[in-house]
Amino acid sequence: MDIKEVIQKRYSCRSYKDTPVSEEKLKSILEAAQLAPSASNRQPYKFIIVKDKGKREKLAEAAGQSFIAEAPIVIAGVSLEPERIMSCEVPTYAVDIAIAMEHIALQACAEGLGSCWIGAFSQQEAKKILGVPEEYKVVALMPIGYSADFQGLKEKKDLEELADYEKFKI
Repeated sequence: MDIKEVIQKRYSCRSYKDTPVSEEKLKSILEAAQLAPSASNRQPYKFIIVKDKGKREKLAEAAGQSFIAEAPIVIAGVSLEPERIMSCEVPTYAVDIAIAMEHIALQACAEGLGSCWIGAFSQQEAKKILGVPEEYKVVALMPIGYSADFQGLKEKKDLEELADYEKFKI
């Protein structure tokens, strides 16, 4: 699959088969995250790979989204520098983790797997489940596994609605 095909096929999978993901595919996915750019190439994050069913169930409960527990793997993106702000006044972690997690989502798709960005969850519960120290921040959870429900691609806005040239327009 070329990159455009991967981008077109990636979708938010919310139902997973009970089929394990090979270590080879998982390594490929993590290598994609490792290659992601980050501010000053600091890579100020860690990824926690959760395979334990009990922990996946607890994360699903912390997110109020039961399908998370169906996936054989959940990857949590954790910022090690949640207080760092770029000169443009945007938190660095929000950008750095987003890029790395999207690399994970795209590589998962290229490996024939489904994934789903999860940003709605209890920060405190996720930290407790994953053993993340208080000074760090769990930014996203991403269940990964074989899709049980491909629902097709969602409609997207026209480019004319999304892209302005030279200056912002309403």
